[in-house]
Amino acid sequence: MYLSRRVVSKEQLVIEIVKADYRTADVFRKHGIEYCCGGKMPLFMACELKGVDEAQIMRELLIATKETNTSNTLNFNEWPVDFLADYIINVHHHYLKKALPVLEEHLSRFADGHKKKYTYLEEVQNIVAKLNRQLIPHMRHEEEVIFPYIKQITHAYKSKEPYAGLLVKTLRKPVEDMMNQEHETAGKQLIRMRELTNDYTAPDGSCVSHRVTFSKLREVDSDITQHIYLENNILFPTAVAIEKELLEKPNK
Repeated sequence: MYLSRRVVSKEQLVIEIVKADYRTADVFRKHGIEYCCGGKMPLFMACELKGVDEAQIMRELLIATKETNTSNTLNFNEWPVDFLADYIINVHHHYLKKALPVLEEHLSRFADGHKKKYTYLEEVQNIVAKLNRQLIPHMRHEEEVIFPYIKQITHAYKSKEPYAGLLVKTLRKPVEDMMNQEHETAGKQLIRMRELTNDYTAPDGSCVSHRVTFSKLREVDSDITQHIYLENNILFPTAVAIEKELLEKPNK
């Protein structure tokens, strides 16, 4: 229900538009239009009061609510390793680099006015701040060091280059450290956040902003979970296996 796809009309109440799809909240916030407790007015009236072009708002709402679901038929295990690395960068890294700082800022504003009543919000706020601090440099390291090396040895392996073994720098140790420490830490933080929020279920009687916040948290959780899965279960094990085979081959 919360992500139901529907056509937005200018006669709809702003608060009802956000209830139907939490992603529209960012559009209204951008233009200074109240969408929570004070959003009980038609869209066209809210645009008039703020002096915002109605057609522009409608275009932005359409973009914000576009379908982005990943097909369940995708078989990541069959993808070439270098292509999977690019997919992780262009889909998951790109998303998290934008979403985490925005979520931290949004949560800070929301928690300031609600954490006295909902005391768990302070811990949720701290977890998101930690994820932002940890994952941004983590992804940068992957993009600048780990992934280029994986692509290099994969290319050498596929091309059967005679001196491919000389390229190997032993990926296993940094990958194990990444999986056992950084990924495991992020996973534990997500588990704790789910516990605190009752799996991102807004309390009865909570405001629209509360539900928007929890939906944003769920979206980030889902992305990080798949991101870690793709690396821990497919990308890194495959790269380590390639590296092992190259090491075992005698240089010619």
